Amino acid sequence: MALNVREFFDKNTFTMTYIVYDKETKDSIIIDPVLDFDNASGRFSYESVNTLIDYIQKNKLTPLAILETHAHADHITSATHLKNIFKGIPIGISSEIVKVQDVFNRVFNDESSENDFDLLLSDNQIIKFGAIEVKIIHTPGHTPACSSFLIGNKVFTGDALFMPDFGTGRCDFPSGSSSDLYHSVHEKLYTLADETEIFTGHDYMPGGRELQFKTTIGKSKKENIHIKEQTTCDEFVSYRDERDKTLAAPKLLLPSIQVNIKAGKLPQADKNGKSYLKLPITI
Repeated sequence: MALNVREFFDKNTFTMTYIVYDKETKDSIIIDPVLDFDNASGRFSYESVNTLIDYIQKNKLTPLAILETHAHADHITSATHLKNIFKGIPIGISSEIVKVQDVFNRVFNDESSENDFDLLLSDNQIIKFGAIEVKIIHTPGHTPACSSFLIGNKVFTGDALFMPDFGTGRCDFPSGSSSDLYHSVHEKLYTLADETEIFTGHDYMPGGRELQFKTTIGKSKKENIHIKEQTTCDEFVSYRDERDKTLAAPKLLLPSIQVNIKAGKLPQADKNGKSYLKLPITI
């Protein structure tokens, strides 16, 4: 199998989307696709996802699945939009998504019980999409429903591990846990071979450096500013929890999460033909 990875960077949310494909068969999967959203106007648009679609069509790829590393809080997924375009290809996410849905269905007073994901993925599950074999590694901490995807010698870590100079994802969302994230990284990801390539879910370009999204397990174990191989759980939890106290909520948290826990399915239109996102008020 000649495995290729094509990255797409959304500069508005610092998000990495990936197409992983077999060069010979053209079988492909999409990881963490973005739908553009302007919070001030409530306007959705399709620039990011159209770039993705153009690449797929130009290279004659056959998308077989969309995989979400987690229910994102900083951008809206285009998974359902892509599913509609590519003949109903399945959308997959960790089976633990039910915990996130339970929390936020209460936040948004949503009594619906329908699950809009097609594949609920289990830890250590191996699933094949044509020529592409994916091992699911449950890596909770940022959220309880985070997964990393091991494909050949490449692992797509979502918000568990970033580039070594930026560290790890925050853990202060509902049911997040810095202790869980430590064990996800130290006892799961760091047990992979040192030469395993890491593809991150975001890059925030600290210090104004150029975009970087790929490193290795070995380099992260030696250089990650939050969690090296020798970092103890107490050290990581203390640092991560204190840092998280200083962080503001993501700008797109409320619109993102209520769409993303539904696999990117937008709210049904009201009688006037308009769709509405909810904004819970806290005083």
